[in-house]
Order: sequence, then C-alpha cells, then structure tokens
Amino acid sequence: MRVLVAEDARPMAEALAKGLREQGYAVDIAFDGETALIQAEINQYDAIVLDVMLPRRDGFAICRALRAQGAKMPVLMLTARDSVEDRVTGLDAGADDYLIKPFAFKELLARLRALLRRHGDPRPPQLRVADLMLDTASREVRRGRRAIRLTTKEYALLEFLMLHAGEVVSRESISEHVWDESFDPFSNLIEVYIQRLRKKIDEGEAVKLIQTRRGAGYILRALDSENA
Repeated sequence: MRVLVAEDARPMAEALAKGLREQGYAVDIAFDGETALIQAEINQYDAIVLDVMLPRRDGFAICRALRAQGAKMPVLMLTARDSVEDRVTGLDAGADDYLIKPFAFKELLARLRALLRRHGDPRPPQLRVADLMLDTASREVRRGRRAIRLTTKEYALLEFLMLHAGEVVSRESISEHVWDESFDPFSNLIEVYIQRLRKKIDEGEAVKLIQTRRGAGYILRALDSENA
C-alpha cells in the first residue's frame, strides 16, 4: 500500500512516514500543498494523509481539486482546528475522515485501515495460498508449521502478491504500491526481493508458490500438475 503524507511540519511528517513504513506502507512526503497536489496527480496512491494548514495551497483546496478530477483514493485530514464548521468544510471538500491534532499514532493507523477497508481494500485478517498463511494483524507469516521471518519490505511485497493471488502482477504495479517515489525503475531491486522471498518461502518445498511470467511479471499460486 502506498500513502502520501502531506504535512508541512517536517518532524511530524517524517515521524508519520517512519511509523507507516514500519507498518509496511510505502510513503511519499509533501511539505506544501502544490507539491502534494502534483504528487497525487502523477502517482497512484492507495490513501492520502492530508494536513489542512499547508503552505501554497491548503488541504481543503487540494481535496476539492482531487475530487473534481475524479480521484477516488481515501483522504484522512489532519488539523489542529477542531470546530464543527472546520470538520464540515473538510468533509464537504471530499475528505473521508478527520483527525484532530494531537493524536495517537495508533488511532491514525486504525482510521487509515478503516478507510482502506471501506474503499475496497481486500485485506482480510488472514491471507492464504496453499499452505502459506499471512496474518495481517500480527504480521506473522507461516508456510505449513514453519514460521517465516521477513523484513518490512519483504512483508509488504508478499502481502501485495497474496492480495493478488492467482493474478500476474507487473513490475510497474509492484513499484507503484510497494515502493515510494525514490524507487529507480531501472534497478533490479524488485527481482532481488522476489529472490529473497523465494529463498524464504519456496526453498526446500515441493510446491513452489512464487512464479515468474517472463515479460509480464510475477504470480503467486500453487503450481498445478499441468505447470509443474
């Protein structure tokens, strides 16, 4: 899942980005409204965490502009302004939820998860493919009885593959949802992480789950007898 954090207070923006990355999200940061709007127009975000009081263009204007363009991603607005009028203005501008500063990071995570669920995030409590199980709450991964330890990025990549189990996912789709704007499309980073996952998940197993579709991308599924 890729998230844009639009917040002009640099320490808060960086703290939010760090916390979200530790939860497996890919995060981009914008420190002003114009940059936030440009990033939201050119990148494919699963959600936006949007401060109201941004320089150059405020959060209300950004939200209105995105909705006018037909953007559907959920928007969680952050603000220190707690009047009913401000909340109504934000919701009328197209925000999906409103969080008053100061807030607990756990609450932001919970609200973000709720927004993603309401907007069609297919993440159930557990994901399964054959004997591979991923628990999205505890972030535990098991292959049969074997526990698998993954880094944050390995987990994010595996979760994305499992959410799209049985589908071929392209490098472009992976880079858009698992990595942030610093990703170099000419690097072999995705291939490196796929190999790491194969080593941890498929090595020594009779049934291989992570498969390559040359020129198309990757697919996570149990090999049937026809493809074995």
